[in-house]
Amino acid sequence: MLGKIVLVIYVLIQTGISILTEYVIQKNRLYKNIGKKTRVLRIVIYTLLALIPVLGAFLPKSGFKFFCMGFGNVWLGFFMFYSTFVILSAIITHIVCRVSKDKEMKALGHAINVAFVLGLIFTSYGLVHAQNPKVVNYDITVNKETENIKELKVVLIADLHLSVNSDIRATEKMVEEVNAQNPDVIVIAGDIFTSNYEGLKNPEKYSKELSKMQAKYGVYAVCGNHDVDENLFSGFSISPISEAYRTSDMDKFFEDAGFTVLYDENVEIADGEVVLSGRVDGEKAGDGTNKRKSAKDLLSSVDKTKPVLVLQHEPIEFKNLAESGADVVMCGHTHNGQIFPGNLVIPFFNENAYGVKKLYGIDTIVTAGVGHYGPPIRVGTNSEVTVINIKFD
Repeated sequence: MLGKIVLVIYVLIQTGISILTEYVIQKNRLYKNIGKKTRVLRIVIYTLLALIPVLGAFLPKSGFKFFCMGFGNVWLGFFMFYSTFVILSAIITHIVCRVSKDKEMKALGHAINVAFVLGLIFTSYGLVHAQNPKVVNYDITVNKETENIKELKVVLIADLHLSVNSDIRATEKMVEEVNAQNPDVIVIAGDIFTSNYEGLKNPEKYSKELSKMQAKYGVYAVCGNHDVDENLFSGFSISPISEAYRTSDMDKFFEDAGFTVLYDENVEIADGEVVLSGRVDGEKAGDGTNKRKSAKDLLSSVDKTKPVLVLQHEPIEFKNLAESGADVVMCGHTHNGQIFPGNLVIPFFNENAYGVKKLYGIDTIVTAGVGHYGPPIRVGTNSEVTVINIKFD
């Protein structure tokens, strides 16, 4: 049902923008000479481009499906910028023409040129920018004494979103940045994949590269809501939770990459002086359900005289975790909005949408992630390797 709703909305948006595009083109001085003759060609090209993401979502698994997914994601990124700029250009031109009393609105013909060029510029920039992770450092203090360690350097990464638009060079850069921090422990806050495994070309290259990450106390991970096999359309899941399963290929990938994946489990690190708890995702557990242990049940058995670090995908349930004994909670999921103005919107829906924030007496850290979801683009945000320097006092 959700897939049908999203499809209808998508068709309506595409139709509306195509009508606006044709209207603006008619105001261009070249329309009489070229525009009329190329109308059918434009409609065909536009329809084919709009159809590609649909094919990527609804076709059975094949090389062509994954091609459509990858190209469709880039097209959706461009379409997002183009549609925004063509609407803004049309509105601004309309206002200017009304003020200048130019009833023919001849200047409107330039809106299509402005929107197209700006769309290309922002898409190109976003594609390149998304492949270059930045390092962000945070310093926090946990008011618990430890015997032999006074500090712990944690490298937090999340949202690799390995899939049809992944580039091994970006993964290599990320691994290089991670190892350059000389971390005590590396933690991965889920969404290692983007709802499929087969769409990732040469997965063994990625697992081999990720296995190069080195930390004194190891590499730990939890799964996110996209570490399952399911169909996506325009970024929305169109498969029911009951069909969202983690595959054996994904599990083998984690093993080959050297990840210790925590499924509602607690481990002691730093020679037993620090507790690390890893939570199953609360939206899609990977077994066709959304069931996971409550914060209280997960932490009931841990030694709370020791620092308790919790790793989970989505930045939620901070109050429950604080009441259950957590000292630090590390998350991903939000991408810091990924594309402006998303980073201005997500704080309205999350207690902590990005960065470090003290909530309910505990430190919560949300990383922007190193990958991208949907369009392989970042504008206004960075791909990020997050370094958390924890002092124990």
